[in-house]
Amino acid sequence: MEELNSIVQIIALTMGVAWASGINLYAALLVLGVLGASGNMVLPPGLQLLTSPLVLSASGFMFIVEFIADKTPGVDTGWDALHSFIRIPAGAVLAATAVGEVDPAFSLAAAIIGGSLTAVSHVTKAGTRVLINASPEPFSNWFASLTEDAAVIGGLLLALYHPWVFLFLLFVFLLMAAWLLPRVISGIRHLFSFAGRLFRRSDSSSPAG
Repeated sequence: MEELNSIVQIIALTMGVAWASGINLYAALLVLGVLGASGNMVLPPGLQLLTSPLVLSASGFMFIVEFIADKTPGVDTGWDALHSFIRIPAGAVLAATAVGEVDPAFSLAAAIIGGSLTAVSHVTKAGTRVLINASPEPFSNWFASLTEDAAVIGGLLLALYHPWVFLFLLFVFLLMAAWLLPRVISGIRHLFSFAGRLFRRSDSSSPAG
């Protein structure tokens, strides 16, 4: 039973860092670094670099930058687009290193699965933000961003201290994402189509030069 719990803890940590990286990479790095540096958890060898004061400072600074950017309508979408090239590979690397010192094949498998999970959480977040930004008021954007921040911090703590609960909630998230993503993609397509019609109408109604 103890061996099973140990395996579940490793899986939860691996999937937890991958999932969290797709939503807020810097919050994930900061939470793990602070917990490791404060002695509240023993990080796998590959993640102990996160406890370095230099890495903690960089993670904290970038968390503040993302905290501001993520709550500014329009800016958050550009930020998410840029981080498509950062979050997904970072999530794959974190997942690979979170499994500890094991056979390289296990690390590669963790990177593949972790990167895919990061991609799902990132696309789900970024896609829903595009739709939320269609609303003229900023409050829904702020609420969504604060909810995401809390989810990342709370999710990582669950993965570390209550792995079975986290894995169950992760399964629920994947079911929700499978249901939500086609609707988000359809909504974004309709949104861009509507914007295109407005621009064409504006061009046709403008006086000839």
